[in-house]
Amino acid sequence: MPPQIATGLSLAFAAYLAATAVYIISENRRPSATFAWMLLFFVLPGAGVIVYLLFGRKHRQFGQTATLMRQELAQRLDPVFAALRPEHARAVHLMHPDEGSGASLAELVRNTSHSTVTTCNEVRILQNAAEAYPALIADMKAARRSIHLQYFSWNTDELAEELFAILSAKVAEGVDVRIVYDPVGSLLMLRHGYIRRMRRAGIRMEPFSKLWRLHTISYRNHRKIAVFDGCVGHTGGLNIGGEHVTPPKGFRLWRDTNIRVEGSAATLLQAVFAVDWHNATGEDLFQPATFPPTPERLKHAQLPVQMTLSGPDSEWQAIRQLYFAMITSARKRVYMQSPFFILDTSIAEALKAAALSGVDVRVMISERGTNQYVPYWAANTYMEEIAAAGATVLLYEPGYLHAKTVITDGCVCSIGSANIDIRSFSINYELNAVIYDKTLSQELEAGFLRDMADCREFTVAEYRSRNAPVRFRDSVARLFSPLM
Repeated sequence: MPPQIATGLSLAFAAYLAATAVYIISENRRPSATFAWMLLFFVLPGAGVIVYLLFGRKHRQFGQTATLMRQELAQRLDPVFAALRPEHARAVHLMHPDEGSGASLAELVRNTSHSTVTTCNEVRILQNAAEAYPALIADMKAARRSIHLQYFSWNTDELAEELFAILSAKVAEGVDVRIVYDPVGSLLMLRHGYIRRMRRAGIRMEPFSKLWRLHTISYRNHRKIAVFDGCVGHTGGLNIGGEHVTPPKGFRLWRDTNIRVEGSAATLLQAVFAVDWHNATGEDLFQPATFPPTPERLKHAQLPVQMTLSGPDSEWQAIRQLYFAMITSARKRVYMQSPFFILDTSIAEALKAAALSGVDVRVMISERGTNQYVPYWAANTYMEEIAAAGATVLLYEPGYLHAKTVITDGCVCSIGSANIDIRSFSINYELNAVIYDKTLSQELEAGFLRDMADCREFTVAEYRSRNAPVRFRDSVARLFSPLM
């Protein structure tokens, strides 16, 4: 190559690196994420920029239209939340400071997610699809006015056909049926022919966003919501797919956790669906009929439940802050379940500090993924870190662990869609239910202890005895973990 061309290319590459560095540094991300993107720009010139444009840009809603839309939604939802505020005040007043950190946690969620604590509730914990799907289908069949479903992935299989038959019959009865699915989460599962059949039957089935909007393709709606007649709701980790009943090849079972709520908490789920439906379709569901009053038999119930939301356009990373607060407030024990384990600095330090201070920290994750490898390689390095601090790290062996739960001191628990990873904290739209109840928290805790029988413990000594190339592979994967 002629020297002049080589010099020109070198100068162009230096200018490219300088420009991308200035841009990414100016975004004021976490230093680890900034360095990860800079490394990608260096290793994959040009292609790294494309990856960033598709998956890395921060979601900015500083435009006038977006601001007006947020204000309009807030005004329309205000009457819904105004009716629930007395429940919030009563619940926080009754949370005794000697019985855990419920009151401060409730205020944190209220300020980060604009969500009240509801008390007029009945809640059931549903472990695995064998419990969750029959309950979901029973409520679907019992619906008389509306069925609202929102899922990250919807698989066209036998379960989907069963739901098509049920939902078609409900439309024929005069029930309004609306479905939101994530187009990327469902990309290789949901057939267009199935969507057309649903629509011909009168079922509104719409994607959360358009795939051709490449600048927002990374912002996935990972929430799992079902609301029936505005007063019964389901949420948790389960999507719609037969793989939850008959697990993927190489797995004996699919381990997951959902909840069924009836009462005021279902109103919160209905509000979340209404906002996401409005953003997806523009249809206005903010009418009094969408939010019926709490059933009479639950008006004196005292079961505090709060919904916490997060997304790329949130002012606060609400679920990351929820997890951080639950870990740091633990006095005796904190148990966590997640299929993924990619930590940012704050969660990593919180787990290590809790373990080092004598709190019984136990983290249970899936031993391996269904079709992903790199996140599990990176997870090994984070597991080594917190295990070295004294936390117990458990690898679930018989199946795929997909549950996303946190339990603090057997007093407060969180069940929802958010994994313990940077994507769930920062990029995805997520929803978790926080339950301030000893009975349900201890029920969930008992399930965690049962799951331990199917786990093997990850140990620092065993990991450090693995050959050097394997551990180096994990370390390289960790470099890119802020991008996962």
